[in-house]
Amino acid sequence: MHMSLDGFVAGPKGEMNWIKVDEPLFDFIAERISRCDTSMYGRVTYEMMEGYWPTAASKPNASKHDIEHSRWYGQVRKLVLSTTLKEADLKNTLVLNKDLANSVRAIKETPGSEILLFGSPSATHALMQLGLIDGYWIFVNPIILGEGIPLFADVKNQVKLQLQHTHSFASGVTELNYMVAG
Repeated sequence: MHMSLDGFVAGPKGEMNWIKVDEPLFDFIAERISRCDTSMYGRVTYEMMEGYWPTAASKPNASKHDIEHSRWYGQVRKLVLSTTLKEADLKNTLVLNKDLANSVRAIKETPGSEILLFGSPSATHALMQLGLIDGYWIFVNPIILGEGIPLFADVKNQVKLQLQHTHSFASGVTELNYMVAG
């Protein structure tokens, strides 16, 4: 998830035009997600992804990143947290809308790789409150927004983290990878 230095994942109206992305960052992310077979989204982020990635590779000026991510997106199993989205005709997609805690726990116990949650601040907050996030993969952008949608909202209990990895990019973005400590 991209985050401003002061902890926001989007501006007050959901703006994300402040996020720095470039080829080295795309390549870094592509390598990591290539090992993942399940992605998770909130409904809003899922609908945004569905509106772009299924056809991104076929666009006339598709970048290397667009082609690679479009291919990955078409193959990965998608989980969507939503109380309004209907599951009919969604390719390789499971909508989780009832008993979120038990549904996610059951999926985590099935064979496969880690589940990566993309964007989706509301879904992230819900999973945090249920204690269902095992780690945080954060890209801190060199900007202070002052206000917006916070990454860590309504955190009720202290969560100890263990740093797994960091990576600095020439753009000023810093990747932080934490696992929740026992």
